[in-house]
Amino acid sequence: MTRLTAFIESVGLIGPGFNDWQTARALLAGERDHEAARTVIPAPSCLPAAERRRTGAGVKLALATGLEAAAASGRDAGTLATVFTASGGDGTNCHAICETLAADDPQDRKLSPTRFHNSVHNAPAGYWSIATRAMAPSNVLCAFDGSLGAGLLESLCQVSIDGVPNLLIAFDTDYPQPMREKRPVPDSFSFATVLAPQASGQSIARIDAALTDAPVTQLAHPAFEQMRRQIPTARVLPLLEALATKRAGTVVLDYLPEVRIELRITLPDSAGAFAS
Repeated sequence: MTRLTAFIESVGLIGPGFNDWQTARALLAGERDHEAARTVIPAPSCLPAAERRRTGAGVKLALATGLEAAAASGRDAGTLATVFTASGGDGTNCHAICETLAADDPQDRKLSPTRFHNSVHNAPAGYWSIATRAMAPSNVLCAFDGSLGAGLLESLCQVSIDGVPNLLIAFDTDYPQPMREKRPVPDSFSFATVLAPQASGQSIARIDAALTDAPVTQLAHPAFEQMRRQIPTARVLPLLEALATKRAGTVVLDYLPEVRIELRITLPDSAGAFAS
């Protein structure tokens, strides 16, 4: 595979103990102690009240991190092409639909239209267009545990081929019992980043990506490594740790059983320029 190159302009992040990228950066860099806590998902104030009441965890996560990354890049969120990726969907909404369909009385099996439209995999992209008035192209992917990698490669391909900035939004939500026994995602996690084809004053790193069979980069912090292993979107943590610690070099992200993604990370010099 030819290496795909893009410049990271910003990051958005929400996860267990991570309320945003600013908080997470200090934790990943070891400047503050990470305290175990359930993910706090903010209400989507960017939506009209009627739509806000209908949204589930997946939509709220995607909107929060996407808007954080867009704002940090200084770009208009509505003008950015987007890639949404998730290993499943809204676990709580899926659970509620299954409960309804499993009811003993046929009269109780009437499915709420809101439940149904929130079960569609591209629901976050639809709410994003409402919230930001976006008219730019949007792709929505699902590759089970490989969804983070698939989304990253799709976003990198679009940046490389179309030559325009792209906003990648990846997220996972947990599942209630009994579905958790079959899909044991313990908590919600969402990551977003604006990738651009050229360096700018906003660029915090350049990444050159290629497929590899090299071992996955593991994290020394036990809680972060457990997160990386248990939540599919959290497979991005080795990259985020490198950005947080301002460490150039190479990290390998988990993707498919026999294929991983190698990212060569280059940081800007004191003048903001990148070595070729």
